[in-house]
Amino acid sequence: MTGSSVNAKRLLGRLLELGSIGRDDNGRLIRLAASDTDKLGRDCLTSWMREAGLEVAVDRIGNVFGIWTPSGAAGSTKPLMMGSHIDTVINAGIFDGCYGVLSGLEVIETLKTGGFDPVRPIVVGAFTNEEGVRYAPDMMGSLVYSGGLDVDEALATVGTDGSVLGDELARIGYAGTHEPGFMQPHAYVELHIEQGPLLEREGVAVGAVENLQGISWQKVTIEGDANHAGTTPISMRRDAGLAAARVITFLRERAKASITPTVATVGRMEFEPNAINVIPSKATFTVDLRDPDEDRLLAEESALAEYLNKLAAEEQVTISTERLARFKPVAFNSNIVAAVEVAAAARGLKSRRMTSGAGHDAQMIARIAPSAMIFVPSIAGISHNPKEHTPDADLIAGANILLDVVRKLTASED
Repeated sequence: MTGSSVNAKRLLGRLLELGSIGRDDNGRLIRLAASDTDKLGRDCLTSWMREAGLEVAVDRIGNVFGIWTPSGAAGSTKPLMMGSHIDTVINAGIFDGCYGVLSGLEVIETLKTGGFDPVRPIVVGAFTNEEGVRYAPDMMGSLVYSGGLDVDEALATVGTDGSVLGDELARIGYAGTHEPGFMQPHAYVELHIEQGPLLEREGVAVGAVENLQGISWQKVTIEGDANHAGTTPISMRRDAGLAAARVITFLRERAKASITPTVATVGRMEFEPNAINVIPSKATFTVDLRDPDEDRLLAEESALAEYLNKLAAEEQVTISTERLARFKPVAFNSNIVAAVEVAAAARGLKSRRMTSGAGHDAQMIARIAPSAMIFVPSIAGISHNPKEHTPDADLIAGANILLDVVRKLTASED
C-alpha cells in the first residue's frame, strides 16, 4: 500500500456536493447544528458511509460514526478514529470541518479497495455542534463524547433561537441510542484546513500540529445610566458604551505590547437602549482570550479582572462577568505528530510543527486518547467566510498524509 493515494476526484466532488447543501436564498452556506439543513448534510454523509460499506452509528448527542471493522479486527479492539464536523457558521466556506470528515471517509475507502488489512477497526466521525453558533459551548459533541459534559445537560441546552438541542436532534432523526464514548479510540487524527496564514506565507504544505491554544470565553455586562445625548455633560455621564470601548482598547493594547502569542477579541456587543441620541445604559459583550500556555492564559484572565474593577470605579459603572467556556491548552501526542512529519517527508512535502489557534474536536478527544492534527494551507488565512479556500493539490496532499498516518497506526498492535 505504500505510495497509494486517495481518489482525488471522489474527494473533491464530495466536498463540492456537501458544500452545496444548506444554501439560503442569497446563496449563503448555513448548516447550524441540528437544523433542517444540518439534517440534509447528515443524510448525505451517512448515505456515502453506507455506500462505502460502513456501519453507521449515532450516539445520544447526535455524533455520527462510520465504522469499518475488518474480519481480523473484530471484538473489543479499540478503533483508530478520524473525524471533525459538518455543521457550519453563518455564511460559511465549504472546507472547515467537512474536509476532515470527508477525507476520513476517503481514507477508509482507499484502504478497503486497496486490500489493506488493519489490525483494528477504523472509524470516521462527524461531531455535533462543533461551531457553537446555535448552541453553547462549541465543540459540544466531542466534549460530551470525551466525558467533559453530561449528555443530558447538553441535550437540555437552549439555543439562540429558543430551541432545545435534544428536541431538535429528535426532530431531524439524529437522536441516537448509543451512549457517548461507546467506542474508546486507540488514537484520533484530525485533518483540517489551517484557518490561518502561516503555512501559505512560509510555503509549507503540511502542518504537524503539536499543541492547541487554551480558550477563555466570558460575557461582560456593564451597567450605567441612560440619559440625553445632548444635554448631559460629559463629566456627569455613567456611559456603559464608553466603558465597553475602553475594555476593547485595553485588550488590544495589552496583546500588542506582549511578546507572547496571546490574542484577545471582543466579537459580539450590544447596547441598550441602542438609540442614536441616548447614552447607553447597558453594554453586553464577549471576550475571547487564547494562549497555548495555561499560566499565561490565567495571567490574562487576572489582568482583565483587575482592569474591570479599576474601570468600574473610574467610570462609576457596575460590571459583572459570566464564564461561557474555558478549555486548557492541549499538547498532542508526540508520536503521532512525528508520524505526520515522516509521512510528509516520504511524499516529498515540506512540513512544520505548529500550534492551532482555533479550537477543534481533537482537543476534546485528546482527553481520552492519543491525538494529533494535520493542517493544510488556507489561502490568506481566511476561514468562517465564503472566501475560504485551499487549492486542490493541498487538499489531496493532506488527505494522502492522513492515509499514510492511519495506515501506520493500524498496521500493527503497537
